[in-house]
Amino acid sequence: MLHGSRPTTASLERIDRPRPFGHAGRPPSDVRERLVPPFPEPGTRIWERVGLGPEPAYRVASAMGWLGPLLVALLAGTIRFWRLGQPHELAFDETYYAKDAWSLLRLGYEGTWPDRKVADPQVLADPQVVPLSDTGSFVAHPPTGKWVIAVGEWMFGLEPFGWRFMTALLGTLSVLMLCRVGRRLFRSTFLGCLAGTLLAVDGLHYVMSRTALLDLIVMFFVLAAFGCLLLDRDHARARLAAALPVSPDGHVRPDGDTGDHAGTGGRPWRIAAGVCLGLAASTKWNGLYFLAFFMVLTVLWDVGARRVAGARHPYRAVLRKDVGRSVLSLAPVAVVTYLVTWTGWFLSDGGYGRHWADDRGGLWSWIPAPLRSLWHYEWAVYRFNVGLETSHKYESNPWSWLVLGRPVLFSYHSPEPGEAGCHALTGCSRAILALGTPMLWWTACCALGYLLFRWALRRDWRAGAVLCAVAAGYLPWFLYQDRTIFAFYAVVFVPYLCLAVAMALGALLGPPGAGADRRNRGAVAVGTLVLLIVWNFIYFFPIYTGRTIPYPEWQTRMWLDTWI
Repeated sequence: MLHGSRPTTASLERIDRPRPFGHAGRPPSDVRERLVPPFPEPGTRIWERVGLGPEPAYRVASAMGWLGPLLVALLAGTIRFWRLGQPHELAFDETYYAKDAWSLLRLGYEGTWPDRKVADPQVLADPQVVPLSDTGSFVAHPPTGKWVIAVGEWMFGLEPFGWRFMTALLGTLSVLMLCRVGRRLFRSTFLGCLAGTLLAVDGLHYVMSRTALLDLIVMFFVLAAFGCLLLDRDHARARLAAALPVSPDGHVRPDGDTGDHAGTGGRPWRIAAGVCLGLAASTKWNGLYFLAFFMVLTVLWDVGARRVAGARHPYRAVLRKDVGRSVLSLAPVAVVTYLVTWTGWFLSDGGYGRHWADDRGGLWSWIPAPLRSLWHYEWAVYRFNVGLETSHKYESNPWSWLVLGRPVLFSYHSPEPGEAGCHALTGCSRAILALGTPMLWWTACCALGYLLFRWALRRDWRAGAVLCAVAAGYLPWFLYQDRTIFAFYAVVFVPYLCLAVAMALGALLGPPGAGADRRNRGAVAVGTLVLLIVWNFIYFFPIYTGRTIPYPEWQTRMWLDTWI
């Protein structure tokens, strides 16, 4: 874009360029950069040295914005699909969701299985042994996550690989998404790929990617919504910047009238975020907390944009120009999406409570009977969930989640010598433990402290966005400390812990203008820490995958007594 020309939306959205190695951001000077910080020109010298001209070198460097994330996702997918069908049995709560998913395929709603404890896939697949009844079953969670699991069962059948296929696929895609989300958030391909790599080697994310539970599916839809909101933020601010006047020296200058009254156009990415949040809430209800937190976050983003654009009354301008579009693009879209996911239940006659309201009148009789029946069903589900206080050996208090106080054992066997590949005289262990990579999580605790500093004292919006997502996934569980809850629920905010660590490591590396000694020391420190995290994942890999190892080796991996 030439100086002296009026900035256009297209020119301001040309941000597909990576930031130099290791930099988490620099203070922008121009109003245009404050609204939409551009991706700096990529380093092309290394490619020019091997014989490429300036334009081909630029294209190669720009391609790294996709090539790097794809390579990280390939690594994540390789280890997630490796021996995915093992163990060849239902692990932990797969006994609910794998069966409900199969029921959705057959009936359109959750039917009744005579024996929930049956875990042999061969027995499950034989309707003569364990017949699926068309009597509607009361279930504690909405249907979307089970429909997702059902896609794998539709392709591969009612067997372990089938019911785990989609969670493994979404786990892999979430790594790719996080690389791109981190790249846009930090304006750095390196930091985005670093965040994705950390997610790829997190033990909790890895185990949940290989288990047919609902929490990883919630995580995927929430992360997709977070990425959509980042895109919406950039595009809306670019349109606002394009409306600002340009000074004679070619710089965009803030303007009170424009900042107060300019519109930001359509918000398709915010509508997409509403759909994703509706899908998250229709998988498990904790997705609703992300909807509430993200609505507040986007309003604050809009206020910040108006203030930078020179609005004299930014809150009033947002209330007049942005809030209506914001609310209509998130909450109603999420509600409609939620209702659409119940289509199979609406179209059925046998779904649990489907005809509860058919013959009931009263004050709310003007509402269609199917919607009143669904409301009654959901109210019963709510009372069940908040009143669930059954003691469980692996339940934990949310205070202990960040420090990995009580991980959940999904599967455990003790093969004797000569059995199941056990060659140790002391006997063996074969376990699957939903444990986050300790070095990563303990580093994340420090990184969250750094982000609190950046947000509270430096007004860094990126730190605020990451903290908001962590808070939405973590803090609401403190309201239910008497309820039976488990540490693996934390998988929903693992991506944002990885973003926090990546941002802290970017600061440790130092800005591009730092001296060579400072940069070298930072690179050594960051490289050492990342290698320790990767080694830590490899060390615990046997108890993430259910491999048979000698009992003493399993015992040495139980670093805390509360892990047993």
